[in-house]
Amino acid sequence: MTITQTVEFKNTGPATLYELYMNAKKHSESTGAPATITSKIGAPYTAHGDHISGKNLTLVKDQLIVQTWRGADWDPKDPDSVFMIFLEPKGKNVILHMVHGDLPEKHADDIYTGWEKYYWEPWKKYLSVK
Repeated sequence: MTITQTVEFKNTGPATLYELYMNAKKHSESTGAPATITSKIGAPYTAHGDHISGKNLTLVKDQLIVQTWRGADWDPKDPDSVFMIFLEPKGKNVILHMVHGDLPEKHADDIYTGWEKYYWEPWKKYLSVK
C-alpha cells in the first residue's frame, strides 16, 4: 500500500526541513525521540528509538530524501517500504511532498496518522520557537 501527504511549512526554507530530518541532533530535538541518521548514501538510520529503521537510498541536499523504512513491529516476512520526501520551495514557504510505498496494509493507517502526529505537527511547533 502507498500513502501520500502534502504539507506546507510557512516561513522556512528547504534547507531547514532537510536538516530537521537528516541531522540526528535536530531530528531528535524536533520529534522529541532519539534518532541516529547521517546524510551518507547507503548509511543505516534509526528513528523514535529503534522503532523505525532503514537506510538512505538517494539524497539530494535540501531537495530529496529517499530511504528504505520499516517498523520494529512488522512481520519479518514484510519487505522494507520505500519512503520519499521532496521539498518544493514556494515563496517564503516549503511544500513537503511525502510518498511512503510498499507498506504492509495492516500498518498503513497508523503510519499515515503517525507522520502527522510524530513529524509534521512537532516540526511546526519546533520551527515556531526557533
